[in-house]
Amino acid sequence: MILMNETHRPPAPPRTSPPGTRPVVPPLAPGALPGLGHAPALLRDPLGFLGSLARYGDVVRIRLGPRTVCVVTDAGLVHTLLVALAHDCPRGAVQDTLKTAFGDGLLMSEGRAHRDRRRMIQPAFGPDRMGEYLAVMHQVTEERAGRWRPGQVLDVAKEMNHLALEIVTRALFDARLSEDATLAFHRALPDMVKGQIVQSLYPHPALARLPLPVNRRFEAAVRVLNQVVDQAIGQVPDTAAGRAGCPVGLTAGGRQTLPALLRAATDPATGRPLTEADVRSEAITMFGAGTETVSTTLTWLIDELVRHPRVEARVLAELDEHLPAGTAPTPEALARLRYTRAVTQEVVRLHAPNAFLMRTARVPVELGPYRIPAGTELLYSLTALHRDPALYPEPLAFRPGRHEDGGTGPGGPAARQAFVPFGAGKHKCIGEAFAWAELTVAAAAILRRWRPTAVTGSRAREVVWTTVQAQGLRVRLAPRGGAAPHTPGTHRTPPAREKTPGRCHLPGKGKGPRAGAGAGAGTGTGRRPGGSGADRPAPAADPVAGTRRTAPARTASARTASARTTPVRSTPTATASVLTVATPATTVPRPAPPVRPGPSPTAAATPPAPRTPGELRAAAARHTGWTLAHGLLTPPDLRRYQTYALPELIGHSYPRARGAELDLLVDVLGWFTILDDRFDGPPGRRPAEARAIVGPLLGVLEGGPAPAGLPQPPLLGAWRELWRRQAAPMSPAWRDRAAAEWRACLETFLAETAHRAARTVPDLAETVRLRRHASCLYPFMGILERVHGAEAPAGLLAEPELHRLRANTADIATLINDLYSADREERQNSAAFNTVLTLQRVRGCTRSRAAAAVRARIDRLTTESENLRRRLLRRHPAGHWYLDGTRELVEGVYAWTSTSRRYGGEGGSR
Repeated sequence: MILMNETHRPPAPPRTSPPGTRPVVPPLAPGALPGLGHAPALLRDPLGFLGSLARYGDVVRIRLGPRTVCVVTDAGLVHTLLVALAHDCPRGAVQDTLKTAFGDGLLMSEGRAHRDRRRMIQPAFGPDRMGEYLAVMHQVTEERAGRWRPGQVLDVAKEMNHLALEIVTRALFDARLSEDATLAFHRALPDMVKGQIVQSLYPHPALARLPLPVNRRFEAAVRVLNQVVDQAIGQVPDTAAGRAGCPVGLTAGGRQTLPALLRAATDPATGRPLTEADVRSEAITMFGAGTETVSTTLTWLIDELVRHPRVEARVLAELDEHLPAGTAPTPEALARLRYTRAVTQEVVRLHAPNAFLMRTARVPVELGPYRIPAGTELLYSLTALHRDPALYPEPLAFRPGRHEDGGTGPGGPAARQAFVPFGAGKHKCIGEAFAWAELTVAAAAILRRWRPTAVTGSRAREVVWTTVQAQGLRVRLAPRGGAAPHTPGTHRTPPAREKTPGRCHLPGKGKGPRAGAGAGAGTGTGRRPGGSGADRPAPAADPVAGTRRTAPARTASARTASARTTPVRSTPTATASVLTVATPATTVPRPAPPVRPGPSPTAAATPPAPRTPGELRAAAARHTGWTLAHGLLTPPDLRRYQTYALPELIGHSYPRARGAELDLLVDVLGWFTILDDRFDGPPGRRPAEARAIVGPLLGVLEGGPAPAGLPQPPLLGAWRELWRRQAAPMSPAWRDRAAAEWRACLETFLAETAHRAARTVPDLAETVRLRRHASCLYPFMGILERVHGAEAPAGLLAEPELHRLRANTADIATLINDLYSADREERQNSAAFNTVLTLQRVRGCTRSRAAAAVRARIDRLTTESENLRRRLLRRHPAGHWYLDGTRELVEGVYAWTSTSRRYGGEGGSR
């Protein structure tokens, strides 16, 4: 809720520059378009654009059409703007749009009017009210969660929207909305928010009165919201108070509702009671601010807990200690939930509910060294502040520990000052305490009753207007009551999909990696950088003399927890030989959430420094130069090639790679993509040309020298360098393994070309084999060792279960790609090498049923892989980094494939 008490104002910093300095004009951000300025960039990617401005200065000018707006990127200057300059810089254009629609309420008012209105409303959020509010929050959440059913797939954003609205309605208004009113509210709110942002960007206010579609939808939304609020503030409550005959405006506890407080108050400026329009204006504020931001934060909270089971387990343990089941929440109990509070704070930091907010300088002011003329609009982004790597190391990582012990983390006082999700100064959200309590109570009630498991491929995604909404998260519910609590370090296995009779399935042959669906992560011919592999177990490595890093010995508590937990049995690949068609879905599968071991007492004392976004950008720039220097691309080729955003795949898949290892990964991936694109042309149909390209590449793996005095083709010269960079620091055993994996990958170009030339198509079993070989995930698993700085333990490499895990890793990643690339490969006559299309052709089923069969296979392989990782970790704890790396590779392929323009923005068979 962007809704407790005023905070004491710290001493205001001086408004003018220090003596001897002259104020300067803020720099103008590059990239403004004629007539439009930066408006397209802001509308296209608000968070990315605003987050990029800090590199140009602490205050940066941008142009929105004919208007100039100053964006404040420094946390200290934002604090100055909100506190010391609050009087001189009132709220700006975004709030003005709401003022026109809803009147001069608390959210829209300034100066004395704001102070007077705040004093009227303050009693509704006093500490004496919190106990009653907590009871309502708990009751409402229990009622809604009690209507859910085991196995139900929940649209989390939708449910949290309904929950937050009902809590506000019953806690502040002691009312209940009809189902029609509730649905109307949620349908209208997005149109109101979109209209708010678009109208705030108009170069002239008169444009808001034109009959444009966005204006009409905004006006209709305002009418609906007013009608819904009228229902809430005008009804006799159908609650315990109403049924007990309590006077209208009093709760069962004898306290006034918010509308009753407002109707009993007088306007200090006029001495008259507030009008019904005033009451409605404040009610609108509470409904809007108290619903969308809280529901969005609850959605992100569930999303993060599902993906971080250790965090969830610790939250549940704290609830068991301080708020046992069956205990009514109290302010004292909530105050003891320190870790839970840290978790909710980290959710709000990482997923700030507001994309940006605005102020307007009504007089000339100075922010640091910058002169801001009167009339200038000022904008700041909480998301950009909360994701500043200078304040929050690894800012996109979910780390509740940042906020423990008062938040005395690496960012120090500056990070605490930058953490202003509810604002600062006189405009600080009046309902902050209400909102924090609501998040905790609702999460506690839901988590005690249900164990949510994310439906594959349905992570929450950011949808940005003035607020940052969370959409797309779907979870499957399993009852928590009576089941053993989830233990850190164990995998939460989702319920099996219901099977639908059908003819689409993938064959499995025998045991081990050959069974199940292999798939290449396809580019043009069905490959995807990030996948390769053999359909046979990889050869065991020679013993490694030693590793430079050792893995954690598990603590006694972790061993005890594992002993208490019954492990989930892995389904042997041999018994999972049929890929049955599941009910068609609309999302792409996403791998299961990570399960990572704790810190190692024997690992290096100082972990590698986190990689900054700038390092990945610099690696991408170096890669561009490398491709040009080797003649792999020409300058005209770069624009299309760079739209693939291949370095982002590396960034997702290797989160700790830096320096030379990062460069190597990006260069190998780029080289393989360029090679693959060559086979979209004539070499992919002419066996002789294919052999002329692939043969010399295989020769490099055999150690063949470069021909003296003869120029090398660009692909060959670049490959010779890449193989040297891969193999130079590694053992002979590693080089033998890596050479075999690259050989299996490169030879598939010849096999696929032979099929095209003969106009034959492989059967389903051969498609599975080719797909696993055709991508380069196996070699990229080998490069995991190069990045880590040590080779995987020999005992781990010899494990048959590791061979199966590696095959599963390749299959999951490449099957994910097959879902996305099906349409593109069908157009490029590569359908014979796409598992979805081959399944459709061979089994005679529809595209949706073939895709559903592939998704079901991914689900089973993902579950089996987590079981394999857990068992291997028990036997080989020193190899934890390698096991985690196989998971990160799959997650990286998913993150990149689901957003890449490699397939022209089309959804394939998602």
